[in-house]
Amino acid sequence: MLLKAGVDISRLNRPMRRALNILERLYPDFIITSTYEGSHSPASLHYADDAIDVRPVTAKDKRLARDLLREKLGPDFDVIRERSHFHIEYDPKG
Repeated sequence: MLLKAGVDISRLNRPMRRALNILERLYPDFIITSTYEGSHSPASLHYADDAIDVRPVTAKDKRLARDLLREKLGPDFDVIRERSHFHIEYDPKG
């Protein structure tokens, strides 16, 4: 796991920390590009420490990577493929 300069993971909530462990097993060289810092929409879960943006360096097929992340993280997480990264948030529906 790599961190983009200025990114702080120390405030992430427990479910997001578990997600980091899963991410590290799937894509050991992924880069966290954002947590709570940066510019996000006002209601973003980034500000609640329940969202991260990541770039998995070795994932060649982005759709397959997104689907694998969704499967491994489970239904309480949303995985959204953005232009240059994946947005992952803990957002339980039940």
